Amino acid sequence: MAGTETHYILPRPEFDKPVKLLIVVAPYYKDIADNLVAGAKAEIEAAGASCELIEVPGALEVPTAIAIADRTSNFDGFVALGCVIRGETTHYDTVCNDSSRALQLMGLQGLCIGNGILTVENKKQAEVRADPVQQNKGGGAAAAALHLIALSRKWRGQSKGVGFKPSSETYRIAGSNDGSQSA
Repeated sequence: MAGTETHYILPRPEFDKPVKLLIVVAPYYKDIADNLVAGAKAEIEAAGASCELIEVPGALEVPTAIAIADRTSNFDGFVALGCVIRGETTHYDTVCNDSSRALQLMGLQGLCIGNGILTVENKKQAEVRADPVQQNKGGGAAAAALHLIALSRKWRGQSKGVGFKPSSETYRIAGSNDGSQSA
């Protein structure tokens, strides 16, 4: 049973400068969303970070809200929260795949996003996963965003050392008789 499994959890990252996250939640299933938010907020506060919370109508709007916030605000990272429960139509597949794909694409472009949008077969699965005392997927999504922020800050400004770099030394050109040097 998924509710009783244990998994390794990375140590919480530490920060020397303030961290600000945006939690974007789709409260379609309000009780599930409230638990996801509670878990996310607790993890963010435990890391000494701060957050703001906004609500959007559904899981498909979560990535759009994050993209807008990224363009117009100053957040270090984002936590995407919501719940999609399988229904009788293929709409479930569209919502799950498209919201996840959009978040993944933004992540690949450098945004620090923790994806806590639950995709489940029934409400009982969602309740177990959202509960901060049980699987705490909201807290896990916040932790993922925090870890990505820590990596981003660690590697910011570093160069791979690939490509043309001007030399600080000058070299004598072979065959030059005038004694001039060229770099």
